[in-house]
Amino acid sequence: MERVGIGIIGCGNISGAYLKAMASFPILDICGVADLNHALAEAKAGEFNVPTKRIDELLADPKVEIIVNLTVPKAHVAVGLQALEAGKHAYSEKPLGITFAEGKKLAEAAKAKGLRIGAAPDTFLGGGHQTARSLIDQGVIGQAVGGTATFMCPGHERWHPNPAFYYEVGGGPMLDMGPYYITDLVNLFGPVAQVAGFAVSPRKERVITSEPRNGERIAVHVATHVAGLMAFANGAIVQIGMSFDVAGHKHVPLEIYGTEGTLIVPDPNHFGGDVELLRKGGAFEKQALTAPYGDGNYRSIGVADLAHAIRSNRPHRANGDLALHVLEVMEAFHTASDSGRTVAITTQTERPMPLSQSLVDGRLGK
Repeated sequence: MERVGIGIIGCGNISGAYLKAMASFPILDICGVADLNHALAEAKAGEFNVPTKRIDELLADPKVEIIVNLTVPKAHVAVGLQALEAGKHAYSEKPLGITFAEGKKLAEAAKAKGLRIGAAPDTFLGGGHQTARSLIDQGVIGQAVGGTATFMCPGHERWHPNPAFYYEVGGGPMLDMGPYYITDLVNLFGPVAQVAGFAVSPRKERVITSEPRNGERIAVHVATHVAGLMAFANGAIVQIGMSFDVAGHKHVPLEIYGTEGTLIVPDPNHFGGDVELLRKGGAFEKQALTAPYGDGNYRSIGVADLAHAIRSNRPHRANGDLALHVLEVMEAFHTASDSGRTVAITTQTERPMPLSQSLVDGRLGK
């Protein structure tokens, strides 16, 4: 199958994981990396032995078919629109945009130009999550009842070298970590119908304890503790908690309930991990992973799937409809908190097709 040219814009902290993983997917041909900080792009290009270009050069390169947008969240839509205007498909880091209105603008622009958009996370395509999806599809847990989704930590200023953007508009635990959990839940249950929630910001500033900005104070402009409920179209009700204000906890990341059993789903920030099943009347038992991509960090499998989808003329899995739906759900928690009411979700999305096969001779399973 003919390779697909990839241009990467944004050479920050996450770009290394993408560039390393892209080597696992022969269909991806990295034509260049670019960043507003050209020195940063040159350093990343040297580390991974790929070309470096200016942003305008990358957008004008006829070999580039997909722009992979790894900029900070507030630039996701602006760079995505640039890519579409240049006639490129666009795939961004999560979230799709920092507001639902922004994300909708990008989705509408893509439809108008007949181009594809997509967004991380693609971790739901990993072996742990695809195995959990298979068990649910087999009816092992019976009728879906609900679940819990939990990410709570003291804050990213402990480890990230430049954490201020996590506390600016477009940051916070819901927009930063929520995409992993909600996307995986849509993969397991289908779309969300309604949201209720509360969002608070206990502290107005944070102190960075990571290097090189150790000791610097940063202002907080977003809610840093969000809790709520998601009512899914299939009838399941899931409790969710996303926080940068919790010292520690003992909750598992994802727990799924059905009338016949309970499923422990791995951390959706990773591709693999243990899947555990409790059948009614029994005990939790670890399940063998029946799907590939559970043994490493495959961040960029969503890009590879998009590339194969372009060549095969089929839908891609980490697609714009899914990302826009997740963005609307995340924003709805804040809307529900501000208004004191339940919020109906307006977007629709299909459950992504299961990733049924491994990479064989450079071909991603259809």
